[in-house]
Amino acid sequence: MRLLVLGGSGFLGRHLVEATLARGHEPTLFNRGRTNTALFAEVEKLRGDRDGDLAALRGREWDALVDVHGRIPRHVATAAEALATIEHYTFVSSISAYADFSRAGIDETAPLREYDPSMGDVDMEFYGARKAECERIVAEAFPAGSLILRPGLIVGPHDPTDRFTYWPRRIARGGEVLAPGDPERRVELVDARDLAAWIVLMVEERQTGVYNAVGPDYPLTMSQLLQECVTAAESDAELAWVPDEFLLERGVGEWMELPLWLVDPDWRGMLAVDSSRAIRAGLSFRPVIETARDTLEWDGARGDYEPQAGMTPEREAELLEEWRARV
Repeated sequence: MRLLVLGGSGFLGRHLVEATLARGHEPTLFNRGRTNTALFAEVEKLRGDRDGDLAALRGREWDALVDVHGRIPRHVATAAEALATIEHYTFVSSISAYADFSRAGIDETAPLREYDPSMGDVDMEFYGARKAECERIVAEAFPAGSLILRPGLIVGPHDPTDRFTYWPRRIARGGEVLAPGDPERRVELVDARDLAAWIVLMVEERQTGVYNAVGPDYPLTMSQLLQECVTAAESDAELAWVPDEFLLERGVGEWMELPLWLVDPDWRGMLAVDSSRAIRAGLSFRPVIETARDTLEWDGARGDYEPQAGMTPEREAELLEEWRARV
């Protein structure tokens, strides 16, 4: 299969290309050539910019397309026009496209966010609305050949966001670890490698429609997740569970300052999405401990960097000291 990948050099994209090659297919990457340019020396790379420079795509033919990074509606629209002869278009969207996360169990029939061009291209407040509009563009342009995937939190090696990496890294450091809120609160995530392998299988089968894509395939709690990180890191860390109310009183930030911690009732369903349709279609998940171990190994080898998420050691120590004094 000749597969065109829009992106292919970042996080999910690189795992997708690896999965494509492992299945014996022939990927071609189209991107600006600014990220990880040394990757995949054996793969054809076309250079261009989705914001007006698609010349390298014209006059070429591929069996299928996977759009890994599309998030600006006009970019997706111009790509759809330039690649109108492709029969199968896979668009990697996001559960952020859903309009309401106030309930658990959201499935693919739930309403999506509304988009307005005045929302602009970069404001993260409107990320979900832009993704929803990109979906609509793809579905309209490829009515018989569109596959729309809505992942939740994508994690694993090469994740640039640190929204999962914070936990195995912090636990590997040992000592008393601030663990947020209810230990039995449900969380969801998907290893990029599992998602990538499934995408390739879905493209091979020319599957169409809309699928949530997040796991695992059982109710995972925050306590289970952190214990898996303890085991993966072979750490002496001790989890100190601190109530939501205390953390909120101290202005601790949900999701980014303490990754995977969500207590706002308007967002409680974001970590409890229904992915049963994707699971029936073959999406499977490696053990969480494997994801934690591999992420920790990658994180330890990437050198100096500025964490994009997670609590600073000073802030954590201050909160733990204050919590111990209270109890």
